[in-house]
Amino acid sequence: MKVTWLGQAGLLFVTDQTTILVDPYFSDSAAAVAVHRKIDVPDFVWDIKPDLMLFTHDHIDHYDPETVPHFIHAKSAVTVLSPCSVWEKVRKAGGSNNFVRVSPGVVWSHGDVTVTTVGAVHSDPYAVGYIIEHQGKTYYVTGDTLFCPSMLQSINISVDYVFLPINGKGNNMNAVDAAKFCDCVGARYAVPIHFGTLDDLDPSVFVWKNVLIPTFYKEMTF
Repeated sequence: MKVTWLGQAGLLFVTDQTTILVDPYFSDSAAAVAVHRKIDVPDFVWDIKPDLMLFTHDHIDHYDPETVPHFIHAKSAVTVLSPCSVWEKVRKAGGSNNFVRVSPGVVWSHGDVTVTTVGAVHSDPYAVGYIIEHQGKTYYVTGDTLFCPSMLQSINISVDYVFLPINGKGNNMNAVDAAKFCDCVGARYAVPIHFGTLDDLDPSVFVWKNVLIPTFYKEMTF
């Protein structure tokens, strides 16, 4: 599995058979409601050809109405997993796309990966996270969420890598609670995201036993 952080909460997972794009935010649309982006977007992101797209919730830096139409449109054929709040919007693209409405507990197999939808605690009541399984490894993308131990009780598989917010704003856990979250879920490695694109947060505030700090638009080394 090749994994690349695409800024904010965006992630790209690539296997021999499947390309997965999660929560891409490549515009500056959040400036209308918050702040301008601080990091430029490289040209290569527009060439990504996803087989599977995952959206965690309906906030502009996760489901971006200026980014999404580039990948999902009347002529594309993408399988799109999203909670109700996003599904109601994204399915209007029509075409040959497959729009799958998910909620916690839903399992979706695609190519050589299996995706399990898990819960999240956020201001979008339909917010979810995803666990991606490939060749015996698990990659848990929490989406935006607060730390809620009871939320994790339904996760009954080991987690190798967890990708999680640490910014402590907008109903996200802060760095201290993110570390507790990692302990609670039993992750082997933690990858902090949701920093640096719209803020000046230094990821070094996140202290845990096995932290992998990603670099913007660079493939990660595990």
